[in-house]
Amino acid sequence: MTNPLTSAELDLMHAWWRAANYLSVGQIYLKDNPLLLEPLKREHVKPRLMGHWGTTPGLNFIYVHLNRLIRRERQPMIYITGPGHGGPGLVANTWLEGTYSEIYPDVDHSLEGMKKLFKQFSFPGGIPSHVAPETPGSMHEGGELGYALSHAFGAAFDNPGQVVVAVVGDGEAETGPLATSWHSNKFLNPIDDGAVLPILHLNGYKINNPTVLARLDDAELLDLFRGYGYTPHVVEVADPDDTAPTHQRMAEVLDTCMASLAAIREQAAAERARGEALSRPRWPMIILKSPKGWTGPKNIDGKKVEGYWRSHQVPFSDMTPEHVAALEKWLKSYHPEELFTRDGALMPALSELAPEGALRMGANPCVHGLVSRDLKMPDFRQYAIDVDVPGTRVAEATRVMGKLLRDVMRDNAAARNFRLFGPDETASNRLNDVYDVSGKAWMAGVHAEDEDNDLLQQNGRVMEILSEHTCQGWLEGYLLTGRHGLFSCYEAFIHVIDSMFNQHAKWLKVTRDMHWRKPLPSLNYLLTSHVWRQDHNGFSHQDPGFLDHVVNKKSEVIRVYLPPDANTLLCVTDHCLRSRHYVNVIVAGKQPALQYLTVDQAIRHCTKGLGIWEWASTDAGVEPDVVIASAGDVPTMEALAATRLLNEHFPDLKIRFVNVVDLMTLQPSSEHPHGLDDHEFDALFTTDKPIIFAFHGYPWLIHRLTYRRRGHDNLHVRGYVEEGTTTTPFDMVVLNQVDRFNLAIDVIDRVPRLANRSAHVRQLFLDKLIEHKNYIHAAGDDMPEIKNWTWSKP
Repeated sequence: MTNPLTSAELDLMHAWWRAANYLSVGQIYLKDNPLLLEPLKREHVKPRLMGHWGTTPGLNFIYVHLNRLIRRERQPMIYITGPGHGGPGLVANTWLEGTYSEIYPDVDHSLEGMKKLFKQFSFPGGIPSHVAPETPGSMHEGGELGYALSHAFGAAFDNPGQVVVAVVGDGEAETGPLATSWHSNKFLNPIDDGAVLPILHLNGYKINNPTVLARLDDAELLDLFRGYGYTPHVVEVADPDDTAPTHQRMAEVLDTCMASLAAIREQAAAERARGEALSRPRWPMIILKSPKGWTGPKNIDGKKVEGYWRSHQVPFSDMTPEHVAALEKWLKSYHPEELFTRDGALMPALSELAPEGALRMGANPCVHGLVSRDLKMPDFRQYAIDVDVPGTRVAEATRVMGKLLRDVMRDNAAARNFRLFGPDETASNRLNDVYDVSGKAWMAGVHAEDEDNDLLQQNGRVMEILSEHTCQGWLEGYLLTGRHGLFSCYEAFIHVIDSMFNQHAKWLKVTRDMHWRKPLPSLNYLLTSHVWRQDHNGFSHQDPGFLDHVVNKKSEVIRVYLPPDANTLLCVTDHCLRSRHYVNVIVAGKQPALQYLTVDQAIRHCTKGLGIWEWASTDAGVEPDVVIASAGDVPTMEALAATRLLNEHFPDLKIRFVNVVDLMTLQPSSEHPHGLDDHEFDALFTTDKPIIFAFHGYPWLIHRLTYRRRGHDNLHVRGYVEEGTTTTPFDMVVLNQVDRFNLAIDVIDRVPRLANRSAHVRQLFLDKLIEHKNYIHAAGDDMPEIKNWTWSKP
């Protein structure tokens, strides 16, 4: 082993590490007496002790060594903390480097500032215990494990100036999402993208168990990561009390890794200059083996702590006099008098170890939204479907959307700030026009048969991997560093990332009010291949429940759109791609479907979010007998077909047809910024007439959104009720009673003046349902009158 650090460098770096460890312990335990200028007493200690010590010293160790590289090479770096419960470490380091006090001036480099730094941690009115949005330089909280590496690669895509260091905890390494995300190196272009340097932090234990990877022998562990396509370098703590060799080894390995990254870029540039395909690099990675709770108490009450799971959280929390003395001894072992002045400032010699300005990892502008630019958007109206007569022309809505996305990708090619993400479904979801301007990112092997078929491209902008977790993680990392994207997914399987959506929505909610973080591009979902047209795949592919999940989040963050046709989908997509700091969920079918609105009508309709379709209504100038409402493409078609049936059989029935494209308009304006006020809602839906609502998803969601409305007792919702199988498209709506016949029967049963004149018509509609069942069981397809139905007034 070489010794790249001089004795002076080593001493200073070790002192910074001691300072970071001291500040970390102080945050977990202390609310007063931050520099131990008087003997430690119980009243100096917080009444409730929360936080995680075990991973923190390793994170601090990595941080100071990365600072060395940043200063020497002036290389911007993003630090992603997979074990985000090591929050005190990242807060400590950003305070040491000065960024924390710049953002929070009252937590300055003074004795009072240090006291505030300590007290606020995991304390009411203070800051969370993880690497939360409040932490400068953070783009990954790390509270929920599994996404550090996919976030890192997402941040590196189209970011060639950045090196993204992703610390992966060995507990996190046991999660499914993390295991898959090691394969992200097959998608990283060594010229057009930044670099990702994974550091697997093996400290041996989770909360109360050993970790799997820490118990592999060296040969098996190295073979695993070589198999993933990495060149692993091991840094192992031989003696926890003799840290100099580990400092030297870490510096040596980091120097080797940086040289490898430079060589990879150089080779790739030479290959491109020769017109050759780029070789897939074997990217470097580091395996850091250090004791859990390193530098902490070795034993407490006769039980092992350092190097064991007992150090995972707070090593001891029952603050008896003996434990107060043990805490004081632990804190003094870092010799704070050598690290800080009596006024609480970092010693000047240590301050010089911090990089300058925006090179500090806590001040990287990429992760604070400071380098984001808006998309250049084409005029979406040029892709519009001509609609001369509503409900007579057929088109595939997402195929039309694909033309818009193609040109968004084309017009932003130079800026390299838009990508499309999805789990092997871009073509299936009819978005394949994007392939006219970009193929699918792919740095892995290519076979001869791929040449004309698979659109694989080393600098492609379509990101496909059959892991919803990895797609979501890539996209989040891309958005969190200021770029734009869209995630296209089968509706039923977007549930795979329910929890990841949760975390991102929470991040957006918290950061909305942070002046030093700028609004981020929105997280945009296209959910297609949806519940009503998964008749061929069956029950397992039929689930619209993501909408219920989404509306749990704060109203200032979430938006849900159910465009009924291609032109409304164009309008909604344009709006979502221009927006910032939202989660936008768009649900739209990919199958051929009827088109209803001209593009100008679509713009007006989407701007309002909902409205009366005059051409489908018969109540102009008079009070309606019934309101028929719809949200979603297939329910809208069935609601229109039911309206036509009622027109034919009850010409004097006054029907108001209302379509909802922005689901959140149904909530009161006091609960969602898009919500209608009560006067507007009552004017549309009435307060005393039956409302028959055909909905795309689970019916109780509509009741939940409207339960405060005055006419709620008159609202009757038909939607998906967990009835499904492999069957015909129309049978899917029949099984869930969202079909035209059941909707029409619902109207008959709820309009009082039809009670004594509708028996024959009602029976006719029931007979049609029997006829339908008999027909599909014999023919295997829907009746022609159903398949070929179009809108026309009787």
